[in-house]
Amino acid sequence: MLMRIDSEKREYDILSEFAAKAAESKGRAVSEEKCDFRTEFQRDRDRVIHAKAFRRLMHKTQVFLAPEGDHYRTRLTHTLEVSQISRSIARGLRLNEDLTEAIALAHDLGHTPFGHNGEHFLNERHPGGFHHNVQSLRVVDILESNDRRRGMNLTQEVRDGIVNHTGAQKPFTLEGQVVKISDRIAYINHDIDDAMRSAVIFEKDLPMSCVRVLGDSTKKRIDTLVRDMIRSSDGKDAISQSPECAEAMNDLRSFMFQNVYFNKRVKRDEELEKIGNLIFSLYDYYLNHPDQFPQESIDDFGIEEVVKDRIASMTDRYAVDVYCRLFVPTGWQGR
Repeated sequence: MLMRIDSEKREYDILSEFAAKAAESKGRAVSEEKCDFRTEFQRDRDRVIHAKAFRRLMHKTQVFLAPEGDHYRTRLTHTLEVSQISRSIARGLRLNEDLTEAIALAHDLGHTPFGHNGEHFLNERHPGGFHHNVQSLRVVDILESNDRRRGMNLTQEVRDGIVNHTGAQKPFTLEGQVVKISDRIAYINHDIDDAMRSAVIFEKDLPMSCVRVLGDSTKKRIDTLVRDMIRSSDGKDAISQSPECAEAMNDLRSFMFQNVYFNKRVKRDEELEKIGNLIFSLYDYYLNHPDQFPQESIDDFGIEEVVKDRIASMTDRYAVDVYCRLFVPTGWQGR
């Protein structure tokens, strides 16, 4: 049988000198007895997969609001694609795949219903602001609890990768840096695929300069970017892209903002107004009904924080159900 200590020793034989080693983890906030078979990063990955917050990603918007087709991405399928891309790059660079996967699977656990639109409105309404990466860390540190403890008590390496997967701060592990760029590789390319499926854009619309560098299909573009990251980062203590591929990817991202993310066909003003009204209405309702929450949570964090947590945790359909139950009248039914 393969014991944890054997897996830890094997990492030193197989992985790059720049890879994070499970035996050298910075540890957990609360010390735990180690598993006989799994490394610390493997345990973190398993905890994320079994979390309720992970399952809820299935019913949270990626880009298209309440799409009717079965093949549009959700926040869960986005997460799985980030995990796959990240692991491919980590394998090519001989980095720690277990750590990479744990970060990738957990990076969006704090996302709101209705994607970045929900995030925008919650950020506007909540006095402390709202950022999904910070909320993702709060999910694993506090909200995803069990009978024995509050939070999942993940390792410092995974926690750092989660909170720094977006923003200016760079993760301190190369595995976290891989996830940070892989997140962009994933959403740019799968959002292009979804936009083409819905006929919002067509292949011919993509900037030709980007197509020449990255390829003329989703498969080719992802393959080009993965290979480029491996070649550009090999033997280095930081993850990077070639200037040519980085520029092409950023230009493609700008194209998506102009032609898809802000496209009125994808997100009509009236639909965005409805989302804003829903988020604001739920926030104000819960703010005025503290009896809906455990008093212990209010005492620990304050009513505004627990209201924000409640709304951010909702799936799209659950948020709509709650809104309808609270604010939409129902007909009287006799016997």
